[in-house]
Amino acid sequence: MAARKSSARDRPSYRCTECGWTTAKWLGRCPECHAWGTVEEAGAAPAVRTTAPGRVSAPALPIGQVDGTEATARGTGVAELDRVLGGGLVPGAVVLLAGEPGVGKSTLLLDVAAKAASAGGPTLYVTGEESAGQVRLRADRIGALDEHLFLAAETDLAAVLGHLDAVKPALLVLDSVQTVASPEIDGAPGGVAQVREVAGALIRASKERGMSTLLVGHVTKDGAIAGPRLLEHLVDVVLHFEGDRHARLRLVRGVKNRYGATDEVGCFELHDEGITGLADPSGLFLTRRAEPVPGTCLTVTLEGRRPLVAEVQALTVDSQIPSPRRTTSGLENSRVSMMLAVLEQRGRISALGKRDIYSATVGGVKLSEPAADLAVALALASAASDTPLPKNLVAIGEVGLAGEVRRVTGVQRRLAEAARLGFTHALVPADPGRVPEGMRVLEVADVGEALRVLPRRPRRAAGEAGEAGDAVEPAAG
Repeated sequence: MAARKSSARDRPSYRCTECGWTTAKWLGRCPECHAWGTVEEAGAAPAVRTTAPGRVSAPALPIGQVDGTEATARGTGVAELDRVLGGGLVPGAVVLLAGEPGVGKSTLLLDVAAKAASAGGPTLYVTGEESAGQVRLRADRIGALDEHLFLAAETDLAAVLGHLDAVKPALLVLDSVQTVASPEIDGAPGGVAQVREVAGALIRASKERGMSTLLVGHVTKDGAIAGPRLLEHLVDVVLHFEGDRHARLRLVRGVKNRYGATDEVGCFELHDEGITGLADPSGLFLTRRAEPVPGTCLTVTLEGRRPLVAEVQALTVDSQIPSPRRTTSGLENSRVSMMLAVLEQRGRISALGKRDIYSATVGGVKLSEPAADLAVALALASAASDTPLPKNLVAIGEVGLAGEVRRVTGVQRRLAEAARLGFTHALVPADPGRVPEGMRVLEVADVGEALRVLPRRPRRAAGEAGEAGDAVEPAAG
């Protein structure tokens, strides 16, 4: 019997090298992160033990007697980041900021650290990827110098904890959590065990000291946060830093937030002098013209709770190859293909299937929500017929395969943003709700009705784009 118990205790366990999930038997695919071939033997399974009741650190109190002021957020000095965090950083909170290399994570957090230091509290910036001299040069470039901002280049967890004892900061910035390792744990920096240990030690230090902590995290080639999935569960806030490296726009999107909402988005502009928040970023996505141009249509997208006016552009040209090109930028290729099929079948525009079609957005914004379908369809129809849409017109609505225009969320907020920017006409699905003063709204039930805003104009070739319909006075003004 004793030998049987010993063999059960020594039974090997298996762990996923991607997310850290453990199991008693080998599996080809991890049930947690769905990665193939990542479950490996991790040694003997730990023996099951029971924990006896111990002394409590503080007695339990009725919830009404708990002091809630300890969880009051304090502003970071960066309004757009405060918007995503829910007002600012909470003492003792741990925030994980992840993003692709070169997107601007270090620049943003160095600016946050300098502004927090200028507010009076000591701030510690620990870099594990760059030397202290490199960080100093960036601080000179963006104007992030302050006598209360302390800088250290460390990759050893014990040294980082020693800096905490020496500086006693109110804010810690660690860039990045995958570069720091503990000598007490086996494995290379960035491994599952090392990331778990480093994150756990810093979280304990943050809670004990009432110190806010900002951790920079790497991402995988699929865009997910690298390291064990446990890391996202341990921290209080998870933010994703997004943006095209060739565009100025950067978005900070909340994925998890224990102190606020997760549907807020912060907008930033990255330039040579650093990174600045954009309280009104719609200007980056628009091209102001004296006269409308064929193939362009405006829409209003919702990024979290924030409405943004964006421009969709389309261009159709005669194809020189048997299989016409379909190129998109900032739009989902599948949604554009669906709009082409709907226009050809429901809108009776037959020339689209034989032409090269290019569609894009302005300013690097990515439109993935279905509310941009109507604007994409109108831009494609306008490009095919070489007739511009009426000036100061926005189009909002989801288009189904039957050609119907469906309702979308937040129509009133979208219309209010369009009216604030000076747009006077809108195409929307039925029952849009309260319409802003001074805006004329045309409700459309299907694509056929929406195409009537295209005025009749001589085509470059007879029957090239099919019937686009008559101009509609209420929308065209």
